Amino acid sequence: MAVEAGTTLLKAAQAVGIAIPVLCHLEGVSDVGACRLCLVEIQGSSKLLPACVTEATEGMVIQTQTPTLQQHRRLIVELLFAEGNHVCAVCVANGNCELQDLAIAVGMDHSRFPYRFPHRAVDISHPQFGIDHNRCVLCTRCVRVCDEIEGAHVWDVAQRGEHTRVITGLDQPWGDVEACTRCGKCVDACPTGAIFRKGTTVAELARDRSRLEFLVNAREKREWTR
Repeated sequence: MAVEAGTTLLKAAQAVGIAIPVLCHLEGVSDVGACRLCLVEIQGSSKLLPACVTEATEGMVIQTQTPTLQQHRRLIVELLFAEGNHVCAVCVANGNCELQDLAIAVGMDHSRFPYRFPHRAVDISHPQFGIDHNRCVLCTRCVRVCDEIEGAHVWDVAQRGEHTRVITGLDQPWGDVEACTRCGKCVDACPTGAIFRKGTTVAELARDRSRLEFLVNAREKREWTR
């Protein structure tokens, strides 16, 4: 197939109806290749490359559903479950969670790795929203949507390695960050139950992805987006 110059492999695959699993990808904001679930095999390359940030080139031959890729994807999802506290039965996103959907898609019904049960904080200092760091998968969607669409840049990433986490402001409680516009775009962007509206109970979390798409289109057309 022919695609425009600069088109990513993910976009090219989506254009012809080929499904590639993603978690950190969110339509309308920049891609960072953080989750590595969209890895693909490219003929002539010894490396697996992320489809969301790899551009299609002339004569490229791509494999998207090989046994190797399926094993890698399951491994990634297993590690995400093992390194966090993803107890679905008590999560506000139960039944409406992209990580949960991915586990089903890759055939993961248990993790082969020991659960780490890290001690992570829950911040409910904001009057409308909260963040449960136990559910965060470091996709950075909240960081990018707040920066690129809302323009507030409330969210950022701090620390390194196993201590990496998303923060608000200069590592302040969310409720103390004056830059927050209370727009809720980070809630709509979050793929798990990490960022939520206060008062939401199990399985009640609802997101409006169409609102994000509208804002992106309005921004590109230089229309009012607030």
